[in-house]
Formats: sequence, C-alpha cells, structure tokens
Amino acid sequence: MSKFILTSLVAFTVSFTSGLVNADSINVPDGMAFDIPYGTAIDLETAKKLTAAVEAKASKHRWKLNIAVVDQNGDLVHFSRMDGAQLGSINIAQGKARTAARYRRDTRFFFNAFEAGRTFIGTLDPELIASAGGLPLIQSGKLIGAIGCSGASGDQDDAACQVAVDLINQ
Repeated sequence: MSKFILTSLVAFTVSFTSGLVNADSINVPDGMAFDIPYGTAIDLETAKKLTAAVEAKASKHRWKLNIAVVDQNGDLVHFSRMDGAQLGSINIAQGKARTAARYRRDTRFFFNAFEAGRTFIGTLDPELIASAGGLPLIQSGKLIGAIGCSGASGDQDDAACQVAVDLINQ
C-alpha cells in the first residue's frame, strides 16, 4: 500500500512541476516592468532648483513639507525642511525618495499593493516606504535620481513632487 502511495505521489509531483517549468504554457510578458536605465546622477544645483520649485508649490497651498532629492542609489543629494514641517516626516521624505530611486517607480505603486492586501510589501526592504509622495526623476529616458515629499497628505506630497518631475522634463 505504501509503495502505491509513494508511486502516486512521485507521478503527481512530476506532472505538477513539469507544468510549472514550461514557461510557454503561461502568459509571461517580454521585457521587465520599470526597466529604466541609469543616467548621470542629479547634481546639487539641479536638486536645489527642483526643491525650490516644490517649495513654491507647497507654499502656495500652505503645505509644510520636508523635501528630499536623492541620486539613483537613493543617497541624499539635497534636503529641505520648510518652516513648521513636522519633524517626524524628515525620515519619511528621505525614505520615499530612496524607495522611488532604488525601485525606479512611484512609491504609490507600493501603497496600492499594500492597500490591495499584499502585506508582504513591508518585508521586501525594511527601508521601503509604501506611501504616495516619492517619484523617480527621469531625464532623457534615464533615471537620474528621485524626489520625496512628506508632511501633508499623500496626494498633496505627490502633487508637490510632480512639480520637480515636470521641471526635469522641460
């Protein structure tokens, strides 16, 4: 009897795993999502200009933000804390920028995944920030860094960061 069970188990395992290994039988897209090539890192002068533009937008709407600009690896290039911005958002702004740079995508992607019940998101990287307000900076099709804003709502943080993205693309 045990020989029959063992033989059946082996046959099931072989047929099950052969179906998994056959990539032609599953719909796998060509290419990689978010496969943005790396460019030359954002320089301090450009980072300061972007930060000033974000500050102007935030001031217009009375948002008190922490603003971080990082290079492609997520290392800080420039940081600004507007008067009255909450201190707890300093690390969050830097984390949003770092997440957007390292994963080459909008941090809202991770927020949406978490909201959809994918709770594994936080275990991928303990420094990952799954909140709107972190955007990659792409110039001429290449990642040069990222910007992160924190201190207002996620949508407000995101709208402020978008000013920098728009400025890079002019």
